Amino acid sequence: MAVQNVIELRGASIYHIRDARKRIGTGRNRLRGCELVLSDVDFSVGRGEFVYLIGKVGSGKSTLLKTIYGEIPLAEGRGYVAGYDLRSLRRREIPYLRRRMGIVFQDYQLLADRNVFSNLHYVMKATGWKSETDIRRKIDEMLTTVGLTNKEYKMPFQLSGGEQQRLAIARALVNSPDVLLADEPTGNLDPAAANGIMELFREISRTGCAVVMSTHNIGIIEEYPARTFRFMQGRVEELDMAPILEAARTRQAQQA
Repeated sequence: MAVQNVIELRGASIYHIRDARKRIGTGRNRLRGCELVLSDVDFSVGRGEFVYLIGKVGSGKSTLLKTIYGEIPLAEGRGYVAGYDLRSLRRREIPYLRRRMGIVFQDYQLLADRNVFSNLHYVMKATGWKSETDIRRKIDEMLTTVGLTNKEYKMPFQLSGGEQQRLAIARALVNSPDVLLADEPTGNLDPAAANGIMELFREISRTGCAVVMSTHNIGIIEEYPARTFRFMQGRVEELDMAPILEAARTRQAQQA
């Protein structure tokens, strides 16, 4: 893997496992019960780079992200993430891989029975943090980074949607990841909150942490342009968004 790339896939085939209790096996029948979603995928992300994934529902965006963070094994092709070889990744190595990345979901996935501080504290203890002094210092730092200063004792239900997503982002950043994976992170947010999240993602990428974000919102890409990959008919291709966005602006002007 090239040193500057935190994610590198070459000639990769991405499968969906129909039975979530099973894993891709070995030998002739290793792909039994699996559905090919994407084939011959070439995809790379550099350190500090911002990348969009676009495509219809069911086109494979979430399945690719799951492969990157080790939930679905890579059975064919080559793949490297944050220094880990996905083809030889063992189950016991997956938690260590995930400490090198942060994951943000559309529905936040917060601990509803714990306040802001405890949501972060729980994850940090679970990922090996020992010193309470270091934990408290890091939590203060993260809450400042995401704009939740003085919110540490609020419960999730007391936060707005945008604030809940900021908390989810803080949780994803506590281990100083190499890459942040965000699956439709603005899908449940109003435009103002979505713009706030996008500004935060941009700031995160400037620190050297790559951001890979799936979205259906072309308006966001127009406002915050970056490399864009389209998922369509089992393939992944990088798009030149400039003419696409220009055509969209022309149509809007004609309809005005």
